[in-house]
Amino acid sequence: MRILIVEDESRLLSILLRSLKAEGYVVDGVQTATDGLAYLKAYHYDLAILDLQLPDGTGTSLLKKLRELGNTLPVLVLTARGDLESKLENFRAGADDYLVKPVAMAELSIRVQALMRRGPALQDNVMRSGALEINRLTRQVTRDGKRVELSPKEYSLLEYLWLHSGRAVSRTMILERIWDQSFEGLTNVVDVYIGYLRRKIDEGGTQKHIRTIRGLGYMFDNSEAQ
Repeated sequence: MRILIVEDESRLLSILLRSLKAEGYVVDGVQTATDGLAYLKAYHYDLAILDLQLPDGTGTSLLKKLRELGNTLPVLVLTARGDLESKLENFRAGADDYLVKPVAMAELSIRVQALMRRGPALQDNVMRSGALEINRLTRQVTRDGKRVELSPKEYSLLEYLWLHSGRAVSRTMILERIWDQSFEGLTNVVDVYIGYLRRKIDEGGTQKHIRTIRGLGYMFDNSEAQ
């Protein structure tokens, strides 16, 4: 599942990105309200985490714009402001949860999981392609009705490719979304994990889901989706 974090403090943003990626989420991070709105318009997210004090506006204003656009994704406000007035203002604006800094990563993780469960109906989070099925709420994958055991990174990679079905994604794009910046330049790690996935979801089957697009990267082939 994919999360957007809008947080202007670089150090905290880095910690949040690293922590949530380690749990298997696909996470994007931006530092301004303008970029936050642009990302929310351009991509599908399952959760947004918003700071209130941003260099070009407030998280509250961004939240209001999001709701005016009809976007109902869960939003967690993460801020240093713990006063009741701020909490009420943001809940009225459409926030689903409110967490005061400094935050314990364990608590943030639990709240993120709870908000994900409140998200879209279960059927909207079950994707099928031939004999393959992925449940984005439980993060489980099955093939011919049998569970496929995937590591958190393997699951995140599969989900990312699936959400971009029919489009080639480069190794660099995959690294930026699935791995931390410490992996920059190590594009061979993508090839290794693609190999893991192919053995688990394609080997022995009639439908080959993960295709290599020469010169571009990889593509999830959903042409036989049910």
